[in-house]
Amino acid sequence: MSDSRSDSRSDSRTQSASSTGGAEGAAAADLADERLIRREGFGGYARNQWDKIRSGDLGNLPVILGLILLCIGFYLADPRFLSSRNVVAIMQFAAPLGVIALGIVLVLLLGEIDISVGSVSGVAAGVMAVLLVNHGLSLAVAILCGLGVGVAVGLFYSALFLWLGIPSFVFSLAGYLGFQGVLLFVLGEQGTINLPTDSALLDFCRRWFVSGTEAYLLMGATVLVYLGAQWWRIISRRRAGLSSEWPPIVVLKTVALAVVLFFIAYWVSIDRGIPGLMVFFVVLVVLMDLVLRRTRWGRHVFAVGGNVEAARRSGIKVAAVYVSVFVLTATFAALGGLLQAGLQTSVSQASGTLLTNLMAIAAAVIGGCSLFGGRGSAYAALLGVLVLQAIANGLNIINVPSEVRFMVTGAVLLVAVAIDSVSGRIRSSSGRG
Repeated sequence: MSDSRSDSRSDSRTQSASSTGGAEGAAAADLADERLIRREGFGGYARNQWDKIRSGDLGNLPVILGLILLCIGFYLADPRFLSSRNVVAIMQFAAPLGVIALGIVLVLLLGEIDISVGSVSGVAAGVMAVLLVNHGLSLAVAILCGLGVGVAVGLFYSALFLWLGIPSFVFSLAGYLGFQGVLLFVLGEQGTINLPTDSALLDFCRRWFVSGTEAYLLMGATVLVYLGAQWWRIISRRRAGLSSEWPPIVVLKTVALAVVLFFIAYWVSIDRGIPGLMVFFVVLVVLMDLVLRRTRWGRHVFAVGGNVEAARRSGIKVAAVYVSVFVLTATFAALGGLLQAGLQTSVSQASGTLLTNLMAIAAAVIGGCSLFGGRGSAYAALLGVLVLQAIANGLNIINVPSEVRFMVTGAVLLVAVAIDSVSGRIRSSSGRG
């Protein structure tokens, strides 16, 4: 009897929500449960954010605060750290590693790991350099062959994982060792191959910068796209009868974003401008984020990473998801290797060392991607690699010994994993999962 009364009250609330016109009725449709509290205004927004933090939903907050503190600390130690020239250098050298870390984000979302991405990046760069320099093929063909290495490695890993049941850590560890040997074989007795100085790859990686008016136009376009996307989201949710973010908050976020981006454009334009590599990397991150959040494939990736058995029973083609992610991870590794070769103007036996593997994984984890699968975003690669590059660059400026740099980087990684673990426990205890 009580259940029927409860159902009738719920039905009456739903009918009341649907019968009220305008934004109020639309906003109440997904908040019919009295446990869901809707707060508007700046105070309500602040309380909502505080509730999310208390429940363990930290998002990108820790890494953003960490990056700000790093910048302040290194600037106080040596003002050259935030000079225009140094900021440009941080962006430029962070991008290739960030592309590799973007692939790591994908495989971590599945709860798997790939510790061979550095070796794969080195082999891809070696294949590209040999075909371009030793065999005289065009740059386009050489780049496609280098990317083909990544696709082939991803398919090979998928077969090992799905057909033989070998854990990703094991076959990627074997890949790390094996592909180091493949790189030595590809380079042969030369050991090092210098890329042509007039190569378009070198122009893109080392000489293309967006500065002055072009930088301001790029930032302005970014702000407009962000505002348009947020406004479209509000309209779409209200048309669907769902609650949406309070519009003044969206405007405030847009203004804050505009201030930050236009200041960056002004500051880096004092030197050479925004590196083309960074522009390319950020575009990749944005596109990958849209794919993960707005497509069926992206939702399937999160579902498989959250609970593979539940995903399988819900009809998701789990094998196809694993294949696509392993292929993309290896392909991003190959692409990062090609960009790194263009930035360094050569490929050598040291390309794609163990440091590249570990730094790419560390960037994804420090950026906020969970090691336990199902949680993270493409922006983890961007934020994480900026933190790592800032640490390496800052410690180098203040002349800290290399052994201390490794210890600091390891400590930062440990803190990031600890935050992820603790926030996960808080989410579980608060019912957010």
